[in-house]
Amino acid sequence: MSGSTPCHWTAPASGFTRMPAGLQGVEKNGPQAIGRSRGGQTAKIHLVAATARQAVIFCLSAGNEGDAPWGRELLMRMGRIPEPCRLLMDRAYEGDETREPAQAPGFIPVVPPSPNRKNPWDYDTIIYKRRNEVERLIRRVKSYRRVFTRYDKLDIMFLGFIVFAFIVEFLRLC
Repeated sequence: MSGSTPCHWTAPASGFTRMPAGLQGVEKNGPQAIGRSRGGQTAKIHLVAATARQAVIFCLSAGNEGDAPWGRELLMRMGRIPEPCRLLMDRAYEGDETREPAQAPGFIPVVPPSPNRKNPWDYDTIIYKRRNEVERLIRRVKSYRRVFTRYDKLDIMFLGFIVFAFIVEFLRLC
């Protein structure tokens, strides 16, 4: 790794948003990324973050879909990176089918192995402690009422406000 400070990425992660009861039966045209799970109708925000305040790429999925396929999708959309960076991932992304696509563009996955793995690997536990930065970013974005309640039925409207929330959070750095 070149430079004085190594590149750290916290990625991918997801957070739930819940649909209000009054909007659950309304029909609209277009993609909605709403799924029924135990908590009612929900959606997930999946993201890759560079720091505790900077989202790099994100997408929506239905609340009843798994995290790992969407994490792989985000990694594939990012493409190659100029220099190797550590990619701090949640244990939900520890499978070989997620770790291999993370290594292809030049990331160094930092994820603990599942306790029942036959051939576990070593990982940097000190750097892994920084993974909570992306959780804090999701918490800050979900502090906006329009994000945590998701009154917008269509993805395009909901994504627009999420982008606005990410911009506001980034500008708080200045």
